[in-house]
Amino acid sequence: MKSEDRTFIALDLGTSNILAYVGKQGIVYNEPSIMAYDTLTNTLLALGHEAYDMFGKTHDHIQMIVPIKDGVITDLDAAKDLLKHVFSKLKMLNDWKNSIILLACPSEVTELERTALKQVAYDMGADIVIVEEEVKMAAVGAGINIDLAKGNVVIDIGGGTTDIAIISAGDIIISRSTKLAGNALNEEIKKYIRSEYNVLIGSKTAENVKIELGSLAKYKGERTMSVFGRDVVSGLPKEALISSEEVRNVLVNAFGRITNMIIELMENTPPELAGDIITNGFTLCGGGALLRGIKEYFTGIFSVPCTVSPNPLTGVVEGCKIWEKVILKRLENDYYGKGARKVKKGSQPDFI
Repeated sequence: MKSEDRTFIALDLGTSNILAYVGKQGIVYNEPSIMAYDTLTNTLLALGHEAYDMFGKTHDHIQMIVPIKDGVITDLDAAKDLLKHVFSKLKMLNDWKNSIILLACPSEVTELERTALKQVAYDMGADIVIVEEEVKMAAVGAGINIDLAKGNVVIDIGGGTTDIAIISAGDIIISRSTKLAGNALNEEIKKYIRSEYNVLIGSKTAENVKIELGSLAKYKGERTMSVFGRDVVSGLPKEALISSEEVRNVLVNAFGRITNMIIELMENTPPELAGDIITNGFTLCGGGALLRGIKEYFTGIFSVPCTVSPNPLTGVVEGCKIWEKVILKRLENDYYGKGARKVKKGSQPDFI
């Protein structure tokens, strides 16, 4: 079967959201990567937005499962179940047969973790599976011509991981990854409110505080916000009033670790590329790029221009969409060899 006759599917399997792109159709799915199971009957009750709305409000017989954590599949069966239900819901389950799958993953996943990602796609019926780094696809989705021999720093702040890479001449020159990302920032907000106000709040509330008040620089219209949780001492419901300045201090302190990682990356960058970075600056991608004042924060520290991707939340899968042509051309030239193809029973896998 010719490559162009196969269905092309690209997946951004994020900790917070799953995005699916299907060739000639566009983005067909963009919802939280969470599932709700009834443990008594072992049946799926809800997934995506519907399951997210149930988070923190269920009884003991409902289990909330996130099969992907920090960009890595932690539950293979649940991941397959999730994809099956997603594509069954879209009435596109048959599209997996003999398909070409592009999977986006964090830059520092191990070979074993890449193999697990591939296996899920093969088990779904895919014939050819290719894994690319999220940060590379985010760069393409942000409109960067990565084929040029010019250094570009891309910072992709997702839900589970933050990937930082210097890209030039079509590939990643050097990269770093940290678990300090959207979910970790929510945890920092939870810790602060508990220590400062003795109020225990949930992850959804912390996420809402980050969205409503979060910033890395002062902005017009700063305000306060009421949050509701449980009093740590009495166990009774309690209200706390949080200000924009308080949340900013929490986030700036956490972002210091990302800043240190960028400095380490720059110290190991070839001098010629360092010169390019002064001109090209940083490109910010992922949900974290939507934080108020993030451009001013990085510009103030590194004295380089910063731009935010046109589509921070969908940038990775937008890059996969553009990368489809590259993959089809490479398949024609047998660029991937046997490493990207489904292994027949009885033979040994040959992963790229």
